[in-house]
Amino acid sequence: MKQQLSQMLVFIVCAVSIVLLASGPSQDTFDKISVREFELVDEKGKKRVSIKVEDNGEVVFRLRDQNGTIRVKLGADEKGSGLLLLDSETNPALHALANKGASFTVTDKDGNKKTY
Repeated sequence: MKQQLSQMLVFIVCAVSIVLLASGPSQDTFDKISVREFELVDEKGKKRVSIKVEDNGEVVFRLRDQNGTIRVKLGADEKGSGLLLLDSETNPALHALANKGASFTVTDKDGNKKTY
């Protein structure tokens, strides 16, 4: 009897939950979404994109390849902004900084750097 009552109670709670969820307003678009960190994952659940505010106040956007390795990093804080493109060995291939002026560093396939 106790087991039947428990099962009946679970059924009622589930049924009410389904009815409430189904009858709620459907919203396909939002005016604003506020989060502390955004992560986009692939079909396997692996993190591919993240946007977050670091502890030092810098906001950072990172793109990762299918292995989870960071390949692109874009950051900004009160001093300026930066863009980093990493090669197949995760070495900086292109590094652009904009603060009190700008610098642009390109690294060739032999590891030679040229800053503009």
